[in-house]
Amino acid sequence: MKNVVIGIVVVVALLALIGGCGYNGLVKLDEDVKTKWNQVETQYQRRADLIPNLVSTVKGAAKFEQGTLTAVIEARSKASQITVDPNKLTEENIEKYQAAQGQISQALGRLMVLTENYPELKATDQFRDLSAQLEGTENRITVARKDFNESVQVYNTKVRSFPNNLTAGMFGFSPKAGFKADAGAQNAPKVEF
Repeated sequence: MKNVVIGIVVVVALLALIGGCGYNGLVKLDEDVKTKWNQVETQYQRRADLIPNLVSTVKGAAKFEQGTLTAVIEARSKASQITVDPNKLTEENIEKYQAAQGQISQALGRLMVLTENYPELKATDQFRDLSAQLEGTENRITVARKDFNESVQVYNTKVRSFPNNLTAGMFGFSPKAGFKADAGAQNAPKVEF
């Protein structure tokens, strides 16, 4: 009887030791996912902060299609209102966030195409600088999203792998969603002037 009790205590101690190590690893990866998500949001915020400057520059240098400027401003406003709690990175929440950000991208694309018809606008230093900033920001967003998806992959692999899946289940660690390509992203965009 004494040996059985000692055996049970040893098994429980080993499981607690293994579970503790897995728990700490899961916490570290969960925090990494949250940090990478914050970087994604930071880059989108940088873009949202640049948009008013771009719109002001365009307004000051050219008078054309007020509707396009309004669309950019409205898309920015809507996207700024949608946030995702890093603890609730579900596929549905990320899709809503991505859709709002996609509206900004579409509006900015229309704005940039329209500026092709206004050479005096393209020639201004302010517009060139802001266009370069927006291009750089879009690249930063792409990198931040890639880093986030890689972090989610590492986290999800750990959460789903044995014996960590036991620890994850006990402590409420569940898989997280990453970014997916927009519908139709596999098709090359048409640029027409």
